[in-house]
Amino acid sequence: MISQPSETVFYLIEKAIKNYRKLAQQNISERVGNLTLDQALLLQFLVKNPGLSQSEIAELIFKDNASVTRMIELMVKNKFLMRKMHLDDRRRFNIELTSKTKEILPELNAIIKSNRATALHNIPQAELNTIESTLTKIIKNCNQ
Repeated sequence: MISQPSETVFYLIEKAIKNYRKLAQQNISERVGNLTLDQALLLQFLVKNPGLSQSEIAELIFKDNASVTRMIELMVKNKFLMRKMHLDDRRRFNIELTSKTKEILPELNAIIKSNRATALHNIPQAELNTIESTLTKIIKNCNQ
């Protein structure tokens, strides 16, 4: 007999992710406004890797290309990003941060740091290392 979904580690992983996302979105909405958690994640990747393509972004934030296109269009509309024609390939765009985004980045980084600290409070580093190792093994098993 198979276990009830709520009796599996995958249920707990999903529940932890959903609870973290709820906490993070609430804190972002309260302090930055008009920005979703996924959009904040997209911004974080663009800050570290300014030349990312939409398909590279999609892979990094676990979204399909169409979803990323919609996200970017909304972020352009809300003045978080701007799209410029790629100099070498007219079928592509460069996605760049706006001055508005650069102004909110310190606040956004503080929110992210606080969210992580809240979620990981009272969890020793040894346990975090074990969780990371275990999740990495699950990912590897699923990708074989």
